[in-house]
This record gives sequence, structure tokens and C-alpha cells, in this order.
Amino acid sequence: MTKVGSSINQSDLRSSINYRPNIWKDNFLQSLNSKYDKEEYALQLNKWVIELKCSFIQELEVSQKLELVDWIQKLGLAGHFENEIDEFLRNIFLSALDFNKFSVQDNMHVSTLCFRLLRQHGYHVFPADILSNLFDVTDNSFSSDAKDIIELLEATHLSLDGENVLDDAKKFAINWLKEAVNHKQLIPQYDIERVVHALELPSHWRVPWFDVKWHVKQYQTKKHMDPILLELSKLNFNITQANLQKEVKDLSRWWEKLGLKKAMAFARNRLVESFMCAVGVASEAKYRSLRKWLTKVITFVLMIDDVYDIQASFEQLMPFTMAFQRWDAKELDELPEYMKIFFNAVQNVTNEIAYEVGGEKNFNMVLQCLKKTWIEFSKALFLEAKWYKMGYIPSLQEYLSNASITSSGPLILVHSYFATMHEITDDIFEFSHTYQDLVYNVSLIIRLCNDLATAEAERERGDAASSIACYMNEMDISEEKARKHIQDIINSAWKKINGLCSTQNVLMEPFFNQARNAARMAHTLYLNGDGFGIQDRDIKKHILSLVVKPF
Repeated sequence: MTKVGSSINQSDLRSSINYRPNIWKDNFLQSLNSKYDKEEYALQLNKWVIELKCSFIQELEVSQKLELVDWIQKLGLAGHFENEIDEFLRNIFLSALDFNKFSVQDNMHVSTLCFRLLRQHGYHVFPADILSNLFDVTDNSFSSDAKDIIELLEATHLSLDGENVLDDAKKFAINWLKEAVNHKQLIPQYDIERVVHALELPSHWRVPWFDVKWHVKQYQTKKHMDPILLELSKLNFNITQANLQKEVKDLSRWWEKLGLKKAMAFARNRLVESFMCAVGVASEAKYRSLRKWLTKVITFVLMIDDVYDIQASFEQLMPFTMAFQRWDAKELDELPEYMKIFFNAVQNVTNEIAYEVGGEKNFNMVLQCLKKTWIEFSKALFLEAKWYKMGYIPSLQEYLSNASITSSGPLILVHSYFATMHEITDDIFEFSHTYQDLVYNVSLIIRLCNDLATAEAERERGDAASSIACYMNEMDISEEKARKHIQDIINSAWKKINGLCSTQNVLMEPFFNQARNAARMAHTLYLNGDGFGIQDRDIKKHILSLVVKPF
């Protein structure tokens, strides 16, 4: 086996990939329309929100109110009830040492739900505060209700480093639920669907907005469900979809005029998938500009990745990378025309974003930060190309240090940071330092989810070594063991993200939430294969649900 740091002979020829053509044509996108952009629907939505707010403040048992908060979030309505939810959870937190008052100490479902909601909202609550003496995970007799075990599993994914009791609880819950699925007669069909959903991917790792329709389906079958809450969720989704249709139509017109898809026919043309990712990061109406920026940036990321991976020779990549380092198109004089067109497009979009963020006063300050991120991104791509040409297989840590940049995580999050800032100050120059750990761990998840889904196909094509190949080579182990280690890194990264995003700072919460969503998007994209490479599987279903099909 090739040793770390060693080289093998490689041809100068790049990999050859025949990506499937784009399935989302401009004429189809321009045909999208919705009746839900009319004012009458917005008025109806506001009317129902007011009705439900009145219901929310009525005297309910705490267990009922916890369930209501959970369903409000799952149905995509949390933005309409922020103040009510915050006040309720604040009271719960302040009473955390006196839970007998709320009658939840001996109720597994309610206590785990309470723990999860408090953790989700940044409260520093610990297992012993709520879950003490509630269960012994070595004793499988404490519950036979799938609903309880699902809630336990979901709560364990909010764990932090060192919380071994939650690690043990997670293992127990997974084993219990798998056994339940294998013996379907033990639980009702309704619960089997929820069990499979939770085992496939926990809710904390799912993009919340993408799961709204699934939760609506579940809520419809719930006893004593609130019909107004159900209809509000459907209407809210349809109104949001109407707005997203307008956005994707605008972006498609921009894309058609840009001309890149013709100049770079070898590369992935994935505008709509990029838009889906942007929606996953921030679906709220107020982040329309961010969705526009991210759609353009992610589209560029896919194309430049294909330049480095499959199209350009190594000799061409050197001046191409230098053009980014110097932010100067003169470096491209002797290079193919498509490189000039692409670089010009990146410059123009970056200038456009910098102006929208900073205006005339802070344009140069914002531009410097965006340029710096693109420069680091291109340097990291070049290093990967250099490793490939040399036949060099890095150690896993060396690979991750570079791959956390090529994952595009830093590019995505710096734009998210600008979109959530209340004012532009010199602090933006400290972004990469202040949020280094958060950006790194989110980026790890993006890269490693990608690797787990695409490593086999990339190996067959003879692409550069993935994290799996690097670790197999470094440790001289099987692919199965390497994959388990990579999954362990993802689990550990999520624990770190949970800790880093645990805050009551209302100014930072939008950025932290978008950072989590960026990691969640990776799980969505690569859950069942390469979501960017193959368009007609799960990702197509998500896009149809988000942008095309209303309730």
C-alpha cells in the first residue's frame, strides 16, 4: 500500500466525467406560477397567526405547550411565534431545578422533548438537570413506546463533547428502534414510518424547511390536532413557495444571459440545485438577497471544481490560480476563453455582492473579505490538483485541513455572516478567526458527507484520494473501518457545532442557525448518492416539493 507522503506515477490527463445534462430548463422555470402571491392569502395567514397566538398564551399544561412548540417548529411556523416560544422556554429553563412543578420528571417523552427544545434554543441545560434518574439505558424494560424512544434518539443528537450518558442512550435507542422495525407487530404502522425516518437521519441533521411536508402528513393523523395550525402550515408553505418561484425565475434569467453554461459545457450546470441549497441554508423571506448570493456562489463552486478536477491541465491551473491570487484577469491572457469568461463572472458577482452588503462606504472592506475567501478556495483546489498530479496521498489530517476549504463551507458561511450582520464594522476582518472552529466543523461535515457518498465512484474514475482512501492508506485498514472512522468524525463535528452554537445571543442566532443548516444540507445532498452529479433522484423530489408543487 502506498505510504503517506509517497508518490506514484500519474498521467497528466485529467479525469473524464460525463455529467448528466441539466433537467431544469429555463422555459419550464419561467412557466411556474402560484395564486398564493396574492394579498388575500397573506391576510388570511396573519389572521390565523393572531388566532393561534391567543391560544398559545392560554393556560395549558406544560406538556401540551411543549408539544405545541415542537409542532410549530416542525410545521415551519416558528418565525411567526418567536416571542411566544422564547418566553415559554425561558420560563421552563428558569424552573429547570423544580420540574416536579411541571410533572415531567417521570414522563420520558415530555422530559426528553423539553431537553431537546431547550438545547435547540441555546439554553445551557444538561442531562442531569432534566433526565436524572429517568432511565437506565442498560435496562430495556423502562419503555415499550416507540414514540418515547424516538424522542430519546432525537434528544441525544443535541449532545456535547463528554456527555457519555447521551452517547449510551443513543446506542440504546438505535438498537431498540431497529429491533422494533424488524418485529413490526410490536408497534403500529404509524410509528414504523416515524421510526424509519428517525433512523435514516435525525431531525437535528435535517434541513427543517425540507421536512415541513413530511411533518404536515404526520400531523394530519394526530389525535386532537388543531385544524387551524394545520391549515396555517400549508398556507405558509404555499406563500413561501410562491416567493421562491419568483426568485428562481429571476436567477434563471441571469444564468441564461451569463453564457457560462455554453462556454463551460463540460461542467455541471446546476443552478436550481444550487438554489435549493441556498433555500436550505436560509428559507426565511428576509434572506432573499442571501439566497441570490449563495445560488450564484454555489453554481460557481461546482463549475470551478470541474475545471480543476476534469478539464484543465495542471499547467493551465497554475496561471488560473494566480489570477485569483492577484484578482487580476491579465494572468489569463494565454489561457482558454472559458477561463476568462468564468473569472470575469466571479469578479462581477463578487463586486455586486460587496456593494449590496457594504454600499459605497464599506464596499472595499467587504470586497477584501470576499476576495480573501475566493483566494483561499482556489489555492486549496490547486493543492488538491498538485497532489493528484504527484500521485501523493496525504494523511487524513493533512487532507482535512485542505478539504475543509475546498468543501466551500468558508465561502458559504462568509456570505451568511454578511447577510445576518446588523452593521458593517472592522470586526468582519476577524470573521475567519472568531468563527474558525464553527466554520471548520461545518466544512468537515460538508466534505465528509460528500466523500461517503461519492468515494466509490471517484475511485473507479481514478480521481484524487478521498478522506476514506487517505485513512485506509495511512492506517492500512479496510474501507469499512475507514468509513466508520469518517462517520465518527462527522458525529464529533456535530457535537462541537452544538456547543459552539449554544447561545442566547439573539444577534448571532441567525448566523448560527444558517451554519447548522449548511451542515444539514450536506446530509440532504449526499444521503443517497451524489446529489449534484445525479439530478433525478432525491434532489429532484426536494426541488419539486419546494418550488413546483404546493399543498
